[in-house]
Amino acid sequence: MTSTTGTDGAAAGTDWGAWQESWDRQQEWYMPDREERFRVMLDMVEAFAGTAPRVLDLACGTGTITARLLGRFPDARSTGVDLDPALLTIARGTFEGDERVSFVEADLKDPDWTARLPYASYDAVLTATALHWLHCEPLAVLYGRIAGLVRDGGVFMNADHMIDETTPRINAADRAQRHARMDRARRDGVLDWAQWWELAAADPVLAGPTARRFEIYGEHADGETPSADWHARVLREQGFAEARPVWRSPSDALVLAVK
Repeated sequence: MTSTTGTDGAAAGTDWGAWQESWDRQQEWYMPDREERFRVMLDMVEAFAGTAPRVLDLACGTGTITARLLGRFPDARSTGVDLDPALLTIARGTFEGDERVSFVEADLKDPDWTARLPYASYDAVLTATALHWLHCEPLAVLYGRIAGLVRDGGVFMNADHMIDETTPRINAADRAQRHARMDRARRDGVLDWAQWWELAAADPVLAGPTARRFEIYGEHADGETPSADWHARVLREQGFAEARPVWRSPSDALVLAVK
């Protein structure tokens, strides 16, 4: 992942693929079934929008969803939107020169963020492991704005931590099993969230964007993780005709909403 910075400020020699791989491994430490949820997500994109969809990659991070979208559907087009300057730097470096992809830096809590997008509507809006950074009230507002972006018959999908607080013993058993697995992986040298960001902060290209990122977010936002049933209900209230989970793990779910 070694990189240098030229006089024009652009990264020269940065291995963006290595940064993507590093990010994937760190995320999989928390979510070993991460690729399975992406597979189901893209299955549903194909079912509703075909193989050349126009997609909004919401809170796109490094462009994880966009990479898998284009790998499966080469004729797709993707707009990635995020506020994190470090992850956007990796995303832009990864997809530089790819005319199918564009990125927008915007705060999803800003009521005017949709005005920055290159299209007025999308076949699919996709997001994963990101919206738990928001509390329920601003998330419900965001769902209303997303409903305004999805074309009739199009879809929105959110894969995230969705905790059912009515099952505390099941939740505790799952948590204990996950932490035991994570402890074993850590002994094998897997990076956790904090260690990954330490690595980014030490990189000459990512150091500046990483510092700005922590000015924006701090260590981690204090959001909420309501149940999948909550997400489905609120999505219907905010303008979607149908909504329900289409994939689950003991602690996570993928909720699909149809306009």
